[in-house]
Amino acid sequence: MAIPNNTPANFAAYLKCYPHSVQTRLKQMRSTIKKAAPRAQETISYGIPAFTLDGILVYFAAFKKELSTYKNAKGSVQFPHNHPLPLALITRIVKYRVRENLARKKK
Repeated sequence: MAIPNNTPANFAAYLKCYPHSVQTRLKQMRSTIKKAAPRAQETISYGIPAFTLDGILVYFAAFKKELSTYKNAKGSVQFPHNHPLPLALITRIVKYRVRENLARKKK
């Protein structure tokens, strides 16, 4: 799976591009982010779901890859599809990004 060819208009359209098992994980991510950052606004950016709060807060997407546990690169963390989502960790990451964005806004 990869990012859909056409930019989806919203999360529902993005979700339709993936099989049920991936949809379930994407919904979990979305729900966890919304709970961690209830004031954040949902959007589609670069063709994938994102949340903003005084700037980009987080992006999330589905990709078909076999990954080592929590592979990461600058500004990203990738969770393998064959492991449960670390929802507590995702919550901490989103809350950290909220604090970071709000602090930058104050300056």
